[in-house]
Amino acid sequence: MALFPSGDWLALYVERINSSEEYREAAADWEGDMSFVFEAEPDRNVPADIWGWLDLWHGECRTGRIVTPEEGQKARFVIRAPYSRWKEVLAGELDPVKGMMQGKLKLQGDLPTIIRYVRAANELVHLTMTVPTEFMDEPPGGRGSP
Repeated sequence: MALFPSGDWLALYVERINSSEEYREAAADWEGDMSFVFEAEPDRNVPADIWGWLDLWHGECRTGRIVTPEEGQKARFVIRAPYSRWKEVLAGELDPVKGMMQGKLKLQGDLPTIIRYVRAANELVHLTMTVPTEFMDEPPGGRGSP
């Protein structure tokens, strides 16, 4: 079980990505890194923004880690939302592409490129649900993921 969002959680997520044949096929032509900003919600035990970064390249995730905002801003794509909104994505309650189109997730980068790779994006979301997860605002052993 890993705390979301954290370096440990990202390491497990990278393992899931790299073991997914579906993602490898869907993202075979994808080039570009992504940063995810989990915006602060002090009332949910998230006192400051947390930046996660994935180096995605041709169906593989070469690395994933927590980064500084300065590092994260250099990514080809930056997706940001409050921590609780990301929990909705992990729970399958919010489709991230629809969320971007509705303004629930803020994208810096080219939305048409994301839409062109919607199958890969959906697989990335599916894979988040496979990471055994504890959330910062829930007691240990709370809802979590399988």
